[in-house]
Amino acid sequence: MRNPLKGILLKRLDWYIVRKFLGTYFFSILLIVAISVVFDFNEHIDKLKEATAHEVIFQYYLNFIPYFANLFSPLFVFVAVIFFTSKLAENSEIIAMFSTGMSFKRMLRPYIFSASIIAALTFCLGAYIIPRGSVTRIAFENRYIKKKQATNARNIQLEVEDGVIIYIERFETYNQTAYRVALDRFDGKKLVSHMTARTMEFDTLSIDQNHWKARNYMIRDLSGNQEVIEQGDAIDTLISLCPADFLIERGQQETMTQPELKEYIERQKMRGVGNIQEFEIEYHKRIAMTFASFILTIMGASLASRKRKGGMGLHLGIGLGLSFTYIMFQTLASSFAVSGAMSAAWAEWMPNILFIFIAIYLYYKAPK
Repeated sequence: MRNPLKGILLKRLDWYIVRKFLGTYFFSILLIVAISVVFDFNEHIDKLKEATAHEVIFQYYLNFIPYFANLFSPLFVFVAVIFFTSKLAENSEIIAMFSTGMSFKRMLRPYIFSASIIAALTFCLGAYIIPRGSVTRIAFENRYIKKKQATNARNIQLEVEDGVIIYIERFETYNQTAYRVALDRFDGKKLVSHMTARTMEFDTLSIDQNHWKARNYMIRDLSGNQEVIEQGDAIDTLISLCPADFLIERGQQETMTQPELKEYIERQKMRGVGNIQEFEIEYHKRIAMTFASFILTIMGASLASRKRKGGMGLHLGIGLGLSFTYIMFQTLASSFAVSGAMSAAWAEWMPNILFIFIAIYLYYKAPK
């Protein structure tokens, strides 16, 4: 009786390729990250002197290393595949595999298995774990390196709920206070309530994240036949709004998990906020990077599996050229998305779509 798992389970040769793949991948990441840390430290050494050694190590570099490694993970996959596959081809190990009757498609099985592990790891880190560390890293950069932070916002107009629109002339972060606030409630197209306040303070200590205290307020109730006016010095109010909804700081999208990004984008679109391109780019980039691992793996294996006269150097040269082309397309597409000339989803998937055709071409040109 035929074993149904025979075509699924990995064999000893497959595990040999998996070990080569993952070993080369993690070694290349450690090497590149170590070099990057040295260059980054030398570049910012004057600014890092202002921080303590504990802050530099545990607040900055402990969060910088996984962020940097995950950012370029697909390219490390490409370089790793080309490097160890070229080595296999140079040692005639791939020829030996084909001589046993193994097809190129069958040889790709451990490659795809390894790419699946890396893709899952990359997505989990980028979507759930690294954003938490990015909060500390970006705060450190804003304090010691960039020394830039959003301190105020002006002329804010948002639809905080269905039929509820708020206008804020100015918001200051140092005291979490909005100045000259107007809050309008509509029933269809009819204005039923108009509230104005000289200031409105966000309560950072409240359990409810939407708690505000309005001062020097006036409420005009227009729902009945007669206008009713209420005035006072202070009143507590709940509004579906927090400073993070309109005060966008540098790198804020990197501090959100994937579900938080999705919720934030949907909420801001509902409110009519237009400057959310960077958040949409971050959301789609995390997904596109996951699939890029499979595309670049097939490209690398197809390119390096043939034994060539130029050897590993030729393969690495072509691989680096394709890597820089991928980065260039990704950067250009992202800039188009930021400017609004292209949607974020199309911008992040365009390099993958282009390289899918290159991968298909290299696959059919690979030795069978």
